[in-house]
Amino acid sequence: MASFSGFEKIVRRSEPLAMHTWFQLGGPAEYFAEPETVEELTALVRRCHEEGVPTRLLGQGSNILVRDEGVPGMVIRLSAPAFCGIRVEGRSLVAAGGALLGRAVTTAVHRGLAGLETLIGIPGTVGGALHGNAGAHGESIGQWTLQATVVTTSGEICRRGSEELLFGYRQSNLDDLVILETRCELQEDDPRELAQRMQKYWIVRKASQPLGHQCAGCAFKNPRGMSAGEIIDDAGLKGTRIGGAAVSDRHANFIVAEPECSSQDVLRLIELIRGQIHDRMGIELELELEIW
Repeated sequence: MASFSGFEKIVRRSEPLAMHTWFQLGGPAEYFAEPETVEELTALVRRCHEEGVPTRLLGQGSNILVRDEGVPGMVIRLSAPAFCGIRVEGRSLVAAGGALLGRAVTTAVHRGLAGLETLIGIPGTVGGALHGNAGAHGESIGQWTLQATVVTTSGEICRRGSEELLFGYRQSNLDDLVILETRCELQEDDPRELAQRMQKYWIVRKASQPLGHQCAGCAFKNPRGMSAGEIIDDAGLKGTRIGGAAVSDRHANFIVAEPECSSQDVLRLIELIRGQIHDRMGIELELELEIW
């Protein structure tokens, strides 16, 4: 058993992870920690590295499905104020990795900085958005990113400049354990016009996604030049269900978890959808959801 002597204040055992994810499914983390400072975070990561404890970072849990049996090792969540700050420096928006993406977007808009407004309504943290290069309407966070400060799996703090960063569709080469902070270089624009554009994007996104009270997640990446939701809808799979998991009636690329649902139900439904789409259309759907 790993020793976390000295970290008793922040480390908990057998923490239920369902309460920390949008699906609200899955088993516990073997170890769970919410450090208060960067120093506490790096010291904990170093201890995990020394003890050989596998370590994961959890943001808002909007794109995570935790298996019913839970997660071995350490799960770290950056919920403390030290990891959630946002500031504006000229045309740059500097956001901590634990900050909510929506708050970063609205901060930029209110300060007359354009570029991120298309991301409004995308759930999660800035760090998670950067890791997966979140985007919408042909724009993505990666195209505005100048640099990122990260923590490696050995607990070292490093700065990645733009020359080191690579972004693709829903992916980046930022595979370090923690994204501490990112700097986005944006364009000056009229705050009122930006706010109007942002509101339009918000309305479109909310009208097409599952209701806010539902436990749900987006399952698949869009194949090149195509919409995964439209593909699934065209295959007649909207409303398909296995156990307590169902394909959303509002958007076919979302899976909704009803009260009796298990993670295994969601996994079985994912495989059914992938199999049907492959057999009928010859298309291999790639998961956007991370399975823990």
